[in-house]
Amino acid sequence: MSKFIKGTFILLAAGLVTRVLGFIYRIVLARSIGEEGVGLYMMAYPTFILVVTLVQLGLPVAISKNVAEAEAKGNYAEIKKILVVSLAITITLSIVITPALIMLAPLLSSTMFTDSRTFYPLIAITPAIPIIAVSSVLRGYFQGRQNMQPSATSQILEQVVRITLIAVMTKAFLPYGIEYAAAAAMAASVLGELVSLIYLVTTFKFKKRFRLRKNFFKFIQAGKDTFKDLMEIALPTTGSRMIGSISWFFEPIVVAHSLAIAGVIAGEATKQYGSLTGYAMPLLMLPSFVTFSLATSLVPAISEANSRKNYKLIEYRLEQALRFVFLSGGLAVIVLYVLADPLMELMYGSTKGSYLVRLMAPFFIIYYFQGPLQAVLQALNLARAAMINSLIGAVVKTAVIFVLASQASFGITGAALGIIVGFVLVTFLHLATVMKQVSFSIYVRDYAKGFLVMGAAGWVGYWLFENFMINELLIIRVLISLIAMTLAYAFLLVILGLIKKDDLIRIPWIGKFFTAS
Repeated sequence: MSKFIKGTFILLAAGLVTRVLGFIYRIVLARSIGEEGVGLYMMAYPTFILVVTLVQLGLPVAISKNVAEAEAKGNYAEIKKILVVSLAITITLSIVITPALIMLAPLLSSTMFTDSRTFYPLIAITPAIPIIAVSSVLRGYFQGRQNMQPSATSQILEQVVRITLIAVMTKAFLPYGIEYAAAAAMAASVLGELVSLIYLVTTFKFKKRFRLRKNFFKFIQAGKDTFKDLMEIALPTTGSRMIGSISWFFEPIVVAHSLAIAGVIAGEATKQYGSLTGYAMPLLMLPSFVTFSLATSLVPAISEANSRKNYKLIEYRLEQALRFVFLSGGLAVIVLYVLADPLMELMYGSTKGSYLVRLMAPFFIIYYFQGPLQAVLQALNLARAAMINSLIGAVVKTAVIFVLASQASFGITGAALGIIVGFVLVTFLHLATVMKQVSFSIYVRDYAKGFLVMGAAGWVGYWLFENFMINELLIIRVLISLIAMTLAYAFLLVILGLIKKDDLIRIPWIGKFFTAS
């Protein structure tokens, strides 16, 4: 089994566990601090992501790509230079940016977000910045060596710690006010990041092939060329991510001011934004662990193939990734569309935001393609093109949100429509850019069959939920519908030839069965 396939499945397994744990975290958070508390949390969170993007400077992708190429040549001195230079950059940035966020927090909370209570979550998250600065470098190193296990395990540890602490910490601070409870939720995330970093550092010490601290500053002084090589990838990559982060940073600001124009008061706007980003979006983003796993594995795999000028392998890897995203994402879309109301009721104890899930779910099949396509662009040194595509999408998204959300007839639905327009546009721009560089075929007939399978499996699930065992508990009806949709979907994929024996053999635990038989 190739490193690419093995690494992808490790990340898929860990991604599934992490997403499930993350979703449990969201459920506990929503039930602990309610819609308004989630709104405060989600208003502050994009600021944190923007700051982390600045601190990372796009280095994880650059480290992964350059380490993969250095390892292919057996150049371990260069790998050490990459690590040393990257750590020097991220630690320096975190020392500058962390106090800057603390000083700007009062202005951001009272003026930009129009809700001064966001000050407390903003302050609570700042200790995570230097922690993530170091852990992101180590993750990039392991991914570059196509060893996905440390990254996967660290993500799971982080989520376990967050879930363990969230209920206790929010309960302890809730009597002081909802803003303190939201800050406690942020603090639980910080502690999760700290445990994750401790694990990564420990694993690195056991698996490293060189002494990192030996002649540390000499390697920094001798790392001018390494710095240049990293920046050639990191700056365009961080530009692309920066655009996304800035767009997300401005999103709650634009939504809050747009809803104010539409006549919605600040507290209600916070609740509505919480229902969109704290309730609906996590459910829609749940299946994206598949695309994240593929994207993470694609960067070093395609970088290695590109360095050897193996263009057939690049095409093969890309087609593999896109087909897998389509088939896995298709099932997610029909489940979310058909079971939006009962899933929200079971998870959050409320159906608020379920109409947003139904509105956005059909379009998220396009969103799931975005991660792998962007990874291919980064691996082919086309990060600048990805950045331009992201910029166009971000500008259009923000404009659509402002135009629609400021109208009383749309409200928060206008924000949802703006998000849809943004990611659909970026995905198609990425696809067009990739097609200019990589010659690969799009099998229209297979995609048409896939949509037919989605429709048929979705109808099966809908009919069962509405007509079968309607007097049973809601969770039983949901499980029956979910299992029926999954089985119908898988059966039709096999019958129509969209999943073949060769595909099953590549799956580790199923491949062993075929080999044994």
